[in-house]
Amino acid sequence: MTKQYTCLIATLLATLMLNTAMAQTSVPVLPAWQPAMEQIQAKDWLVTPVATKAGVYEMPGGKDIALYNGLVKRVFRIQPNLTCTDYTNLANGQQLLRSVKPEARININGIVYNIGGLRGQKENAYLLPGWVDGLTAGDSDFALQSFAIGAIQPHVNWQPKVWATNTKQAAGIQLSLLFASKLPELKALAVTVQYELYNGLPLTIKSVSIQNNGSQPVTINKVVNEILGLVEEESAVVGTPAEMKKQHGIYVETNYAFNNAMRYDISDQTTHWNTDSTYTSQVNYNYQTPCLLEVYPEKVTGVVLAPGETYHSVRTCELLMDSYDRERRGLAIRKMYRAIAPWTTANPIFMHLVSENDQQVKDAVDQCAATGYEALILSFGSHCNMEDSSAKNIATWKALAAYAHSKGIKIGGYSLFSSRRISDADDVVDPVTGKPDAAAFFGNAPCLGSNWGLAYIAKLKHFISNTGFDIFENDGPYPGDVCASTKHPGHLGLDDSQWNQMELQKGLYHWCSENGIYVNAPDWYFLDGTNKIGIGYREVNFSLPREQQMILNRQNIYDGLWEKTPSMSWGFVPLTRYQGGGPEAVLEPLSQHLKDYKQLMVQYYGAGVQACYRGPRLYDADTTRKTVAAVVGWYKKYRDILNADIIHLRRADGRDWDGIMHVDPAGKTKGLVLLYNPLKTAITRTIKLPLYYTGLANTAHVKEQEGVVKTFAVDKAGNITLSFTIAAESYTWFTVE
Repeated sequence: MTKQYTCLIATLLATLMLNTAMAQTSVPVLPAWQPAMEQIQAKDWLVTPVATKAGVYEMPGGKDIALYNGLVKRVFRIQPNLTCTDYTNLANGQQLLRSVKPEARININGIVYNIGGLRGQKENAYLLPGWVDGLTAGDSDFALQSFAIGAIQPHVNWQPKVWATNTKQAAGIQLSLLFASKLPELKALAVTVQYELYNGLPLTIKSVSIQNNGSQPVTINKVVNEILGLVEEESAVVGTPAEMKKQHGIYVETNYAFNNAMRYDISDQTTHWNTDSTYTSQVNYNYQTPCLLEVYPEKVTGVVLAPGETYHSVRTCELLMDSYDRERRGLAIRKMYRAIAPWTTANPIFMHLVSENDQQVKDAVDQCAATGYEALILSFGSHCNMEDSSAKNIATWKALAAYAHSKGIKIGGYSLFSSRRISDADDVVDPVTGKPDAAAFFGNAPCLGSNWGLAYIAKLKHFISNTGFDIFENDGPYPGDVCASTKHPGHLGLDDSQWNQMELQKGLYHWCSENGIYVNAPDWYFLDGTNKIGIGYREVNFSLPREQQMILNRQNIYDGLWEKTPSMSWGFVPLTRYQGGGPEAVLEPLSQHLKDYKQLMVQYYGAGVQACYRGPRLYDADTTRKTVAAVVGWYKKYRDILNADIIHLRRADGRDWDGIMHVDPAGKTKGLVLLYNPLKTAITRTIKLPLYYTGLANTAHVKEQEGVVKTFAVDKAGNITLSFTIAAESYTWFTVE
């Protein structure tokens, strides 16, 4: 639904009520809820698109409104205050809620206030609709004043300038709920709770903003932007929250994550599965069941909001899950990224150059153009310094960028932020010792809010803007360091140091995305504009023999693409000596190790993963050039399907075949299978190939490499029986249509 239901009367009344603290609500005219909308979704949204558009509806009786898109139903009672009373996954009919809770909770100047919510539910194991009429509003709670509905607006105004599978922001509907307090000390604060519901996804995104319309600053000590009393996952008479399972019917992700784990669940800093003391009928004897979901950044304890300023909370993505199956859950998460962060589907073909002089850059550009590469990144250890703002440096790299562009090649550079010491005045300060004594996540690191940190951001923007660079590779962005300095201009002290540094880091990535700059970063800023992260690997493994590297790389690919799409990850192929190792570990001279070089390229390109081919050149002889160009040409021919989601077939273990399959039910090519034989003898195998997520039924047309098409019967479970032979220490591939 794209029609905007914003109501001028509601806006005028909201302003009036905010000024007079009137206890009433204003409601736009909404379409009526239809009984047929209660039905469980018959189609699998991961295979067949759901046509129903997101909308907001008036429920029978006029006391409730509902967010609905055919996959999610989220109902809110709006009188005498707003609270969520129904949260249903329409893919499987699961009711997620067991009790009502406030919409949010804020701590202002040391005092805690609820945003919305109703009180008086006595049984918290479940919620009956008939009970809601008996619930009451709290006198000190912020009350709903009005709401408005419109189309979702992009959080990041991405300007795509490289190849991508999706360049459009997902559509849906946005519900904005305005709350105010009747308490005199809070009358200047306007709190907005915002929901985004997306078309075709069982996904809502929730955030909270606080606007200071007064003349005095206020201190925000804590903002809990989501509170849900969810049904428990299991019953345990004894046990701690850490020992018990959390709710698997919902996946939660926010744009406040860091840890350099290259996985979101470990990087997450905001999702808290807490206990609920009001749930007195729970099985756990000590009331330790983790069934209260609260979302907030734990180390943000004091952000000062000046008059006229607005605070924006983290954005909480809530993706409803209908299965425990790891593949299915991963596919759902991957589809979410493709929709709400389309920049993560950008995937240019790039080389990592280690350069000592300008001529080597030109030579590498020429080799990229000759082999079908699309971009060149000046790797760590190169002679490119993006922090050098001198006119000479800018002019040099502007000329080199122009040369690259004349050959159709994008160009970018590398910059290290953490793992370095700047000065006592600019490094993060330990809150215990009061000194910059290796207090950072990486031992030593500058504070992004210091004079040096603010200048660092300005220098990067200046360099990129004035040279015409297209790519920024940031190594070691802010990893969550807190800083006790009271002299840094970018934050006031310890309490706001993490929040403000995160805001600065996100601001840089927003700027890059909105200016068409592709960003590689080793931390989880995907929801704020970054394009790619490491797939996960151990660096010293690249000093092992090439034979071992191949198997380890396939394991890294298999393990790293459960929740990430291929385009969200980069791997690594050191062309020269790296982290030690002898001749058996390196690819140079490339022409002497062409078989291994080709297979390493096939493994990564076949997975849709761009590897950092790091070295001084892509080829050393015409035979090498032809091999590289052939693999890149193959990748480009099947690029769409090779960038599609992966189904995990068998993990590499060196004992037998291993492989993956790409699937795209909306594409002409529905699947592409890659199978490997690590053994020193040829193998023939017969396997069940799972084609369910290709969307094919009855028959499938399969072709090995560029051979003859064969027709297979697809069974009721979506499988075909496939036989194949693979030569020793080799591979093969199949397309499915």
